[in-house]
Amino acid sequence: MAHRVLISDKLAPEGIKILELEREIDVDFRPGLAPDELREIVGHYEALVIRSGTKVTAEIIEAAGSLKVVGRAGIGVDNVDVTAASKRGIVVMNTPGGNNVTTAEHAVSMMLALARHIPQAHASLGAGEWRRSEFVGTEVCDKTLGIIGIGNVGSIVADRARGLRMKVIAFDPFVTAEGAARLGIELVDLDALYQRADFISVHTPLTAETEGLVGAGAFAKMKAGVKLVNCARGGIVDENALADAVELGKVGGAAVDVFVEEPPPADHRLLGLPQVIATPHLGASTGEAQLNVAIAVAEQVRDLLLHGIINNAVNVPSVSSEHADLLLPYVYLAEKIGSLHAQLSGCAPQEVRIEYRGEIADVDCRPVNAGVLKGLLASVMETTVNTVNAPFLAEERGIKVVEVRDRHATGFTNAIKVSFNGPECTNVIEGAVFGRDTIRLVRFDDFFFEAVPEGNILVLHNRDVPGVVGNLGTFLAEEGINIARLELGRIGGEAISFFHVDSSLNAAQLERLRQLPDITGASMVHLD
Repeated sequence: MAHRVLISDKLAPEGIKILELEREIDVDFRPGLAPDELREIVGHYEALVIRSGTKVTAEIIEAAGSLKVVGRAGIGVDNVDVTAASKRGIVVMNTPGGNNVTTAEHAVSMMLALARHIPQAHASLGAGEWRRSEFVGTEVCDKTLGIIGIGNVGSIVADRARGLRMKVIAFDPFVTAEGAARLGIELVDLDALYQRADFISVHTPLTAETEGLVGAGAFAKMKAGVKLVNCARGGIVDENALADAVELGKVGGAAVDVFVEEPPPADHRLLGLPQVIATPHLGASTGEAQLNVAIAVAEQVRDLLLHGIINNAVNVPSVSSEHADLLLPYVYLAEKIGSLHAQLSGCAPQEVRIEYRGEIADVDCRPVNAGVLKGLLASVMETTVNTVNAPFLAEERGIKVVEVRDRHATGFTNAIKVSFNGPECTNVIEGAVFGRDTIRLVRFDDFFFEAVPEGNILVLHNRDVPGVVGNLGTFLAEEGINIARLELGRIGGEAISFFHVDSSLNAAQLERLRQLPDITGASMVHLD
């Protein structure tokens, strides 16, 4: 019986042709399906190919009884409920890299248009005016470009800017100085970037940490007349703060491709400012990019259906079927370990040392290594990070991976210990797999405990004295935050606790918590 594939969004014909040429694959091309229509028919298909138009919700997945793979032609999978898909054993794939150049080129184009007032001058000329003196621009040559986030897109922007003879500086806490130097970029802290840059381009993902990153406080530190470009995600730049800065003359101009609300309302403040140019989220909108991602997703879906090969999956590693059952719990655990370090340390290690003990030491552990790196980089990268591209992204950032295997178990029968080593941050985190697929964190630095790595976790460091837990319980109760679970470890008069809470504490609540007696540190992490 042929494998049935549903394509529910517009896709370049070249991608459709790749699937249609296979005798064992039947293709239905039905773009524009309403959610109810999709839910009605999705159960008949093994593969669903989408772009951004189709929303693959938990309800859609629940109805997809035969679905093996969702292939997203593009980078983002915001329109796919990946958790629901993972629980149903559905592989979710994307096409990383297919539109990196396109997005970077759009950012550079926006910067040049901003520097020379091109949209405004065109509009003026179209209105029958000839106002040359009002559109005096600025050269980008010899100016300083500050890039926030030098992932795949940001590094391409840096390369193009250097070709324009710009001085490129960048802030990225997950890139080492050596990695930046190989790109011809000077790595600086965020305050230095704000103070020195003539142009600033944003290329970081939207996370809890980066939401509102470029706000009123940031604008106050910038040069007068600085020009800002955001082709990353809406919400990283505080739109009202940007409008204020433009109106006050602090920001000389802004180029915006993304908004918190898309499409933005007609009366949006930024759209009414003559110093601001805007485009309707066109970063990935070129014929070349659409062709690249269409071909890539078609080949990936074909290879999975016909040969069981998994490429560019965002929720499972690329592994052979015979090792999948053994490796998957370790990959899942590894991602948690990497993410925990990233969220608690906020800086990039130069070396990640991964030690395997027990039966896992007998197999190819590269997918598990990639899991650690995925967890480490996913929350700080603009582009989607998966177990396929994570090793390459780490290498670009100068992060060295050292793998150690020991078949003879010590302490725990099947465990991985990860040491994150760098000049500014060093952590040792160990996890273990119990039974077939039960995972636990069992060590953080010198503290030993047994913690469930999931959900909202308040990580507390405190002096090991009576009353700390009681004070914390009272504090959380006053803040309306419920404790779901608690795990702790202690050594030498110090203690660490993992409080699983039903909702995250915000920055103000954490700051008040740190003022409680005998509390020496408090951080919020979220482990999916």
